[in-house]
Amino acid sequence: MVLAFSLDTRARLACLYAGAVWGLFWIPLRGLESAGLHDLWAMVVYFAVPSLFVLPVVALRRARIRRAGLPLLLTVVTSGMALTLYSASIVFTDVIRALMLFYLMPIWSAILARALLGERILPIRIIAMSLAALGMLVLFGLGVGWPVPRNIGDWMGLAGGFFWALTVVRVRMHEDHSAMDLTCGFFLCGLVLSGATALALSPGHAPALDQTSPALPGLILFVILLVIPGTYASLWGPKYVNPAVASLLFMTEIVVGAISAALFAGEPFGLRETIGVTLIACASLLEPLMILGTARART
Repeated sequence: MVLAFSLDTRARLACLYAGAVWGLFWIPLRGLESAGLHDLWAMVVYFAVPSLFVLPVVALRRARIRRAGLPLLLTVVTSGMALTLYSASIVFTDVIRALMLFYLMPIWSAILARALLGERILPIRIIAMSLAALGMLVLFGLGVGWPVPRNIGDWMGLAGGFFWALTVVRVRMHEDHSAMDLTCGFFLCGLVLSGATALALSPGHAPALDQTSPALPGLILFVILLVIPGTYASLWGPKYVNPAVASLLFMTEIVVGAISAALFAGEPFGLRETIGVTLIACASLLEPLMILGTARART
């Protein structure tokens, strides 16, 4: 028996999958850092590997990419800015603060979608965003409270979330843009921006080839199996999903990140982590489950 999913359902599943993939991206990064690479240069290497794979695709599709013009370029730049800023924020502030500030993204998505697309901010989405915020506070410590930006790393995390929200809205605005072209542009733009950031902020830590080579086989396998498909999903799914909903679905990154860190890095995962992850998962799935329940009630 073959299950037939609607376009909306497939798009939501793509966003969930994309978030889950990004929840694992710390694993090859940890390998690069273990080889002695500076955090910023580890991101350059991280972008360089998929960029090599997509260059032939860009060459084959260059005429189509040229026709897409400035709108496609702007979306590519906002996506590359988002991940570059987020990656840099982890270097210059606490990971927890960077993650919490980045994942104000559903709020930016809702506001931008309202302003640019005329999308309504439904009560259920406000409830979902509140659940997500509560889940992060529980997961990362209620005593800490929500972080207010205090240093350059905090502001980078906040800006990274805004730029990814803008990317999601722009993908929705321009459904005619190919997710393949967006994916190729994302990696190439990310390589340029992360390289410029590393050169500007940490020029003395550029790695030698023999320093990176031990970590490359695992990174290449990870990129082929997960990073390229996950990035494609993250730029295809938002075409057909409300931007605020897509941003909430992307929060599977936190769920998978917390669980994978507990399994593979020995990070703690007790009652507090279980409650926080459950709240975030509920926030991501609240609207899809309500829609499914409504559809079943009608049949």
